[in-house]
Amino acid sequence: MKTVSLTIDGKEIRAKEGEKVLWVALDNGIYIPNLCVIREALQSPAACRLCFVEVEGKDKPVTACTEPVIEGMVVNTQGPQALRLARTAFELLMASHPVECAHCLSRDSCELLKIAPHLKVRLKIKRLRGLPRGLPIDSSSPLFIYDPNKCVLCGRCVWVCRERLGIGDISFAHRGFQRVVATFGDEPMARARCSACDECVTVCPSGALCFKDGKGPKEELNRPVEKSKS
Repeated sequence: MKTVSLTIDGKEIRAKEGEKVLWVALDNGIYIPNLCVIREALQSPAACRLCFVEVEGKDKPVTACTEPVIEGMVVNTQGPQALRLARTAFELLMASHPVECAHCLSRDSCELLKIAPHLKVRLKIKRLRGLPRGLPIDSSSPLFIYDPNKCVLCGRCVWVCRERLGIGDISFAHRGFQRVVATFGDEPMARARCSACDECVTVCPSGALCFKDGKGPKEELNRPVEKSKS
């Protein structure tokens, strides 16, 4: 595959033509907020709307997870238009997210705690009216807890269950503000095949799915790709 040269935040980078801007940036030490993407997935849902960047020559910001790199591309991850869109998306997300980090079992691996300072946004949003969901917490599994109130609807757990494992026991249910991740028939996790599997927990970025002992591993799905030494 052809290699191209581009610039991200003033840093000159060489990458494979067609690779998405998000992965090129992350692989070169440039952080771009993201929640919904999985590196091994063939397509990005572009659902979280947190990875906006500005590309020279384009009138509007684009999502880094869907934008392919080309020769001579100049990318700015800190452009004012891109940051405004990302900050607004994050604030809307946090307006219905319970901020109880001190007591959250996933506080050491929560992606939200990384995104907030990067975007210079508080976790507790004051300019928007809070919309607590008040959904019941499912602690039926002997391994983990599912708190749908903390779910950011990123879809990572759904993708892993369906695409990587070929099980499909969990999926999205309902629409709009009522949308949740649920088991088939809305059965408790312990009654589904989820009771013997914990891969959905390892990919959750927000603490919606967390191990009961708080010590389970969290998979770093989008870790940088190691470059060849040759």
